Amino acid sequence: MSAHLMPGAPVADAVYSEVAARVEKLTANGGSTGLATLLVGDDSASAGYIRMKQEKAAELGISSPHVHLGQDATQAEVEEVIRAFNADSGVSGLLFQYPAPPQIDYGAALALIDPDKDVDGLHPFNMGRLALSMPGPVPCTPAGVEALLAHYEIPVSGRHVVILGRGMTLGRPLAMLLSQKRPTANAAVTVIHTGVPDWSGLARSADILIAAAGVPGIIQPEHVRPGAVVVGAGVRYQGRKLLPDVDESVAEVAGWITPRVGGVGPTTVAMLMRNTIEAAERAHLRRSS
Repeated sequence: MSAHLMPGAPVADAVYSEVAARVEKLTANGGSTGLATLLVGDDSASAGYIRMKQEKAAELGISSPHVHLGQDATQAEVEEVIRAFNADSGVSGLLFQYPAPPQIDYGAALALIDPDKDVDGLHPFNMGRLALSMPGPVPCTPAGVEALLAHYEIPVSGRHVVILGRGMTLGRPLAMLLSQKRPTANAAVTVIHTGVPDWSGLARSADILIAAAGVPGIIQPEHVRPGAVVVGAGVRYQGRKLLPDVDESVAEVAGWITPRVGGVGPTTVAMLMRNTIEAAERAHLRRSS
């Protein structure tokens, strides 16, 4: 058996077409769309992510003001930048790139972001919205995973989804998202981690296994039920080399699988752009009413 591949590019391209049209319409109606980014420190992978997001924003007609603070930046400096972007009417979305240097309290800085400009969907207010199934920005990678499964017509409703990883940006919000009552969700979701004694047995019970641990190669063929759907959402970088959670040999066991490169990643950026135009539309509506 060799698994069918689920590349993220077709999903992302469809989202970008939609976003570009919405940006154009908003501009014609006198509105504007701006995605502000804040990077603290010298992490090369993070800098690369910011460049990629800025380039995509420019392609879609979205302005992208950026502030890069040094490795020794203080909490007060970070918060000053966030307050300035919060007050800037030309900024509809604000992204504080994770991770930050150890002296920065990322949670405190995140909580300072205007929830209406939180295009990462990670502000406590917006995570609460997600938990209560209320409208609001959804964290980008979880939203991308749901969109990916929907695009490839992978049945989710009523199936057993196992998520390996419980992180704030992926595992936890994804579990809430896929358990909601919606045609593209409504799953029985189990969240596991490496502290669970029989995590490998639970992984093998999954109809859909989503790796979100950030541990290179943790998912091997013996962790996957033959024919299951496998989504590799967790990665780690070694220098510039991307190391995914899912070993390439899993493709010989799975029925469907994301590629080593170009799976969930493209959908994450696409969902960021969708969150940005939605924030811009809401802001324009408030100013116009």
